[in-house]
Amino acid sequence: MLVLKKITTASCAVLMLFTIPACSATAENGEQHGAPVAKINGSVISKPELDRAVKALLAQKQGTQTLEPEQLQKATAQALDQLAGAELLYQAASRFAIKDLDQQVADRYAQNRAKFPSEAEYEKALQGLAMTPEQVRQAMRKEIVVNSFVEREFTAKGTVSQAEVRKFYDQNKGQYFNKGERRNASHILVSVDQKASAQEKKQAREKAEELLKKVLGGEDFAAVAKKDSDCPSSARGGVLGLFGKGEMAPSFEKAAFALKPGELSPVVETRFGYHIIKVTGELPPSTESFEEVKEKISAFLKREKVQQAFAAFMVELRAKARIEKI
Repeated sequence: MLVLKKITTASCAVLMLFTIPACSATAENGEQHGAPVAKINGSVISKPELDRAVKALLAQKQGTQTLEPEQLQKATAQALDQLAGAELLYQAASRFAIKDLDQQVADRYAQNRAKFPSEAEYEKALQGLAMTPEQVRQAMRKEIVVNSFVEREFTAKGTVSQAEVRKFYDQNKGQYFNKGERRNASHILVSVDQKASAQEKKQAREKAEELLKKVLGGEDFAAVAKKDSDCPSSARGGVLGLFGKGEMAPSFEKAAFALKPGELSPVVETRFGYHIIKVTGELPPSTESFEEVKEKISAFLKREKVQQAFAAFMVELRAKARIEKI
């Protein structure tokens, strides 16, 4: 089975560059707010811009965790490097005119503003970003310009032949496209917080045992799930669908794969609470056919080509750039 992470995570570095411009504090006509920290081909990056970029970077990597000075220094250097790359990309993209750019910016700004219930809430959000409405508009302008450039110069030009798709399938069939044994199952969940008291956990387990008795006594599994299960799957009578090994909590998986179609498990504990599992079907190991996965492979290979071309372009931009740290 093709591992989706191998498709999606490769684009993170590119996406980071696209999102950093949205944090920009550069106003129209090069006006700056705050002390300059760097110049990129003469265009200034200000301290507020860098602070916002560092904050965004840390939110992605560390959450609210406090950093040591050395870690913060490293994050600041990384954020500045990303801002420099974003500015270089914007400068390159700005050479191409975009039809109705002002209108696109106005529409994007209005859509963003409409997400806030009041002017006070919007002002509060701007204060949290340390940005003015004009700086937000300029950030949106940069994002539109960059995205349009990347789409036209890279994404639209990324092509993959059927021969390339077939070659990838043949060379990676064993690694990506083998499906292991799978189960089709439903469950009833009595949820309990992991931090709950021993008494609360005992009561939850007792409730699960009572529900199991009902099903064993002849009550319809789906009906009990709809009425008493705490999982969103209750709306479907507890149906979870098809899953393979490694997709469920270990104790849940162990119980499910020990059952044959039609069999019920005893009460099974996971971090979510207490489950009653009913296996409704099983599928033996198999290999996905070329027809089943060719579109996924094509999309993956196209992204790989686009990312490689983009990375080479950025290396070229940096090699020609005049980057001054102040």
